Amino acid sequence: MPLNIKDLKIESLDFAPLGRMKDEHAGNKGNVIPRLRISGTPKEAVELAIICHDPDAPLAHGFTHWTLYGVPPGTTDLDDSQSKFCVGPNGAGQPGYYGPQPPAGHGPHHYYFWVYALDTKVEGTPSREQFLDRYNGNIIEQNRVVGIYEN
Repeated sequence: MPLNIKDLKIESLDFAPLGRMKDEHAGNKGNVIPRLRISGTPKEAVELAIICHDPDAPLAHGFTHWTLYGVPPGTTDLDDSQSKFCVGPNGAGQPGYYGPQPPAGHGPHHYYFWVYALDTKVEGTPSREQFLDRYNGNIIEQNRVVGIYEN
């Protein structure tokens, strides 16, 4: 997958890049989605997709904590996103955000909050792997912010 980064940005108001995520965002301590802001969306974007993924999870492909589709390109604020946009499956196969919950003693995990600007609309609610496979050629730009969490 090409790494296209120009002006598109995603940031959190709740943690600094590579900063520790608050306990309230953890799956077993509140499960609150961090406040996220998007800027610099390319004018040719048709839709945005958001994915939160933990590559440090002790699974073959890591663990996907959130998939979100159908985000209009003019969106800058992802507050209330669970009710506004198309929520796809997390790594447990359930729709919605599932916050960090790394195994105790496993060390710090990195949570990548990706934003993808697409030149087409996403059909349905694919898993992270299905999305990347199907829409790889439709990504205009992408970027991410990474938070860290450890039990």
